[in-house]
Amino acid sequence: MKGDEDRVGGFVVPLSFQKGPSGGREGYRRRPSRPVNFSVLACETVRCHRATFEPGGCAVEYVVCNLCGSSRTRLRFPSTLWRRRDRAVDFRCTSNGYGIHPPIVQCLDCGLVYANPRYEASEIAETYRAMEDPLYVLEREGRVLTFERHLRPIEQLIGPGPGRRLLDVGCHIGVFLEIAQAHGWEAWGVEPSRWAVEIARARGLHVVEGTLREAAFPEAWFDVVTMWDVIEHLSDPLGELREVYRILRPGGWVVIHTMDIESPFARLLGPRWPWLMEMHLYYFSRRTLQRMLEHAGFRVYHTAAEGRYLRLGYLATRVRALLPRLGTLLVRLVQWAHLERQAVYINLGDLFTAYAWKP
Repeated sequence: MKGDEDRVGGFVVPLSFQKGPSGGREGYRRRPSRPVNFSVLACETVRCHRATFEPGGCAVEYVVCNLCGSSRTRLRFPSTLWRRRDRAVDFRCTSNGYGIHPPIVQCLDCGLVYANPRYEASEIAETYRAMEDPLYVLEREGRVLTFERHLRPIEQLIGPGPGRRLLDVGCHIGVFLEIAQAHGWEAWGVEPSRWAVEIARARGLHVVEGTLREAAFPEAWFDVVTMWDVIEHLSDPLGELREVYRILRPGGWVVIHTMDIESPFARLLGPRWPWLMEMHLYYFSRRTLQRMLEHAGFRVYHTAAEGRYLRLGYLATRVRALLPRLGTLLVRLVQWAHLERQAVYINLGDLFTAYAWKP
């Protein structure tokens, strides 16, 4: 590296630096000054690891740790983006792009795991705005069962829904909103996908198109804010949690469901853990999510492993994406037994829900 240049894949790429809090370059976000196709050198503290990262001409950025602000990392999983397909497909909720991801690093100071470098936040936001996911609509039955299960502990914590206001961040087509509404909640949603918002509104749901901060909800307006499999997709999860804190009333709850990268199942599978995916920017453990919630001002009440319901037909296609031979056999068996629409509860311990409240 020399001056404002970076030697990447044999080419000199001009770099620009974005101003950070300390007044110098150390710990700043660094990005190429123009969109490039290149192989990124993902650096560890002691030595550098070469990892192929070909973002198809999209702008990429280097980021510091969102939890503690450190720039000291080690490479946890090298990039596998040489296997990448269509980003419009791989960023869907129902994507089966398992194992396809940019370099994934771990902060040496706080332990947070995240993708670095990654697509610029503006590129990611535009991808989600244009997102369409017809398979999600077809799999509605499993989602209904999952969200009914998710709502029960919330109502056990703070009581039934009537007279209370709830916000679901990243509500997609609004399945959880419909369930909450049926239980008496005044249910609101915010969702970046234009396609998903149109479907939700057609069902009579209150959904704001855009991001949480763009929605600009009133301060202390909600009793509960939920984020089901959303926080791992956010470019700035700490900033998002601080906005959640602002719009929650004192005593209000935030409920977050995400992946647990330090779970026994994730550790057992290592680089073959299916949730290592291009669309995931952050990989929390219970410890790192608790610390981030506390940094945002919350007090964590409880975390618990929690799975989801999947139709057997859908589950079989997921297995086939990971293990083609076994999955193909499973698909045929499920079809032969006419069990495609049978929903089953799956909990491998690598997904968890955190419950935290605003003092």
